[in-house]
Amino acid sequence: MVTEQATTHKSKRSRDLTRFLIALAAIVLLNILAANFFFRLDLTEDKRYTISPVTKQMLAELPEPVFVEVYLEGEFPAGFKRLQQSVRETLDEFRIYSGGNVRYEFIDPNDISDEKQRGEFFQKLAQAGIQPTNLRANEGGKQVERLVFPGARVMYKGKETGVMLLKGNLAASPDERLNQSVEGVEYELATAIRKMAFQGGKTIGYISGQGQLETQNVTDLLGSLQEFYRVARGELRDIPTLQGLDLIIIAKPTEPFSEADKYKIDQFIMNGGKAVFFVDALNANMDSVGAGGMFAMPYNLNLDDLFFRYGVRLNPTMIMDLNSGFIPIVTGYTGERPQTEMINWRFYPLLNTFAKHPITRNIDAVYSKFIGTMDTVRADGIHKTPLAFTSVYSRVMQAPVPLTLEEARMDVKPEQYQAGPQPVGYLLEGAFTSLFRNRRAPEGAADQQVKEAGVPTKIAVFSDGDLVRNDVNPRTGQAYELGFDRYNNVTFANRELAMNTIHYLLDSEGLINVRSKEIQLRPLDRVRVKEERTYWQLLNIVAPIVLLALFGVLRYYLRKRRYERF
Repeated sequence: MVTEQATTHKSKRSRDLTRFLIALAAIVLLNILAANFFFRLDLTEDKRYTISPVTKQMLAELPEPVFVEVYLEGEFPAGFKRLQQSVRETLDEFRIYSGGNVRYEFIDPNDISDEKQRGEFFQKLAQAGIQPTNLRANEGGKQVERLVFPGARVMYKGKETGVMLLKGNLAASPDERLNQSVEGVEYELATAIRKMAFQGGKTIGYISGQGQLETQNVTDLLGSLQEFYRVARGELRDIPTLQGLDLIIIAKPTEPFSEADKYKIDQFIMNGGKAVFFVDALNANMDSVGAGGMFAMPYNLNLDDLFFRYGVRLNPTMIMDLNSGFIPIVTGYTGERPQTEMINWRFYPLLNTFAKHPITRNIDAVYSKFIGTMDTVRADGIHKTPLAFTSVYSRVMQAPVPLTLEEARMDVKPEQYQAGPQPVGYLLEGAFTSLFRNRRAPEGAADQQVKEAGVPTKIAVFSDGDLVRNDVNPRTGQAYELGFDRYNNVTFANRELAMNTIHYLLDSEGLINVRSKEIQLRPLDRVRVKEERTYWQLLNIVAPIVLLALFGVLRYYLRKRRYERF
């Protein structure tokens, strides 16, 4: 009887041990599977941790590994810590969705002990476009400053590009700007990978022949575009047709377009071509202003009817704005040496009010020069989105507009600057109607068959030709960065506005729409624990607890059976 009971007890104990080992093996197997098969449980209201489908598709198609070197390693205040964590989480997801083709490393440039090597590395980062920022923090009860490079380098097959991760509008509060930076992490990293790993298959035509900006004045823009697309240049009168291009750029024309040239543009758009126009309504330049003054008079570009048919109108006006840039003006002489002073030049409005649109969301201020007003007119089937505005302290001047440097020295009369925000850029989307509807093709046109109704497409029109003009160093002949104000050593977001516009017009996959991601800044964001974890992270936390519980239960039953035996 005792032998029978002992045998039964031994059998039950073996069965319990077998069950325990099976449970243990199941948990280990689940952990292994969860570590290799990834999905995200995003429990946040604003879906802040959700990677867009277009980014997932791009990552899945990566042909070879991409390496990302991030310079956000170290201890930071809560806001920067949040940006650091967002970059790490985003790259973790990139790694999974790319099948391991995205690899990354976090580096603290300040950890380089050799001062000379550290300085050389800092210079290398600056040359890659990763600009440092001074970070003030409290360490050990003392206020200290650290030089931080909030950016990354993306490397692919011997090529590399810099990515600034601290973005956003400088007019926003530090917390808001960091939140804007967090919102843009996926787009900035995905765009850099796309630039490195996927050669652009679309072609942009920079159109000349009507006094447009010379090549040296659009060097920065065209160079930036060549990183993504093929870029061709040519005079419109020498090109029989624009077909074969995907987008055309017309920047600051000063001479009239012939009917045949307008016909080429019109038919290009009717066939689905995209276009960006940066056009001045009035003729104004600082050389004439500095030489004694001038009157800004309307250009005769012969484009008014084309724009009107498409749904916008450039008015013969000029905007003055209290929120504007500064220019150097001679205020006196010391001997023969002129003394200059930086004075507010109200004909150079700073654009810092934008639509909540992927093109303009979270970008910094844009520098404009001699910009005019725009209106919309009826155009059936066309959706019109105003993109950029002047400030509320605007004044609209009708042509002819007197321009003299004395204006900068005059006292401001606030009652004159009550015109409110003025739209200065429009996005037009839809199926346009041809300007040549019910008309014959003009003489000299290569294609005499007029396409009167267009297929859906997109165009953008801005009322300032200088938005895409980069200055040139008069001593070296080298082009400055687009948006760089050499007098005040400040870089504005002109390049970002132009590039975002062109990306949006050409981006059929929709990567630019990732810029629409919105994350609500909450008071508890600085201190609260992450609201979500990946599945394998959850299992790694739960598994030890489950194992301990199973061990406890097993031990309890073994002790109980041993007690019952005796």
